Amino acid sequence: MRNVIDAIEGEYRRYRSLGEGTMEQLNGGQLATRVTEHSNSIAMIVWHVSGNLESRFTDFLTSDGEKPWRERDSEFSVRTVTKREVLEKWAAGWDTLMRSLAPLTDEDLVRSVFIRGMEWSVAEALERSLGHTAYHVGQIAFLGKMLAGDGWSYLTIPPGGTAAYNARPTRERY
Repeated sequence: MRNVIDAIEGEYRRYRSLGEGTMEQLNGGQLATRVTEHSNSIAMIVWHVSGNLESRFTDFLTSDGEKPWRERDSEFSVRTVTKREVLEKWAAGWDTLMRSLAPLTDEDLVRSVFIRGMEWSVAEALERSLGHTAYHVGQIAFLGKMLAGDGWSYLTIPPGGTAAYNARPTRERY
């Protein structure tokens, strides 16, 4: 059975789509823009999310989720990148995640995995990862909306559109 795993995969796909929908509305310069000298750009957040997903989900069930090859601090480096590079980096993390989730069943949720030497159930690790990813996708969407300005196309229900959406909901499952 994969009821729970399928639901988790669906939520991950939803957040991936929201991130991609944001990035598609911006150019490379906007993706690398920091609104203050102390804030992260979308590109920095993408490097972090991708690094996290690649580290956590490479050999998910058999090795510690914090890989020795991950350089987390460098994920937050200021970088000049093209839109294509940002989207490729984004896809690398998500593809690693989805390959790792594909063989899982609900029975695997009680198995143990390790992150930074601490033991977690697979269910706990997935909940933790999904929350972390959603947090950063929210940052990406917030920054994207700010940077796109009047050119922003809503990724969810636009202001004033609730009644029309509720009459015909179309984006509830991914």
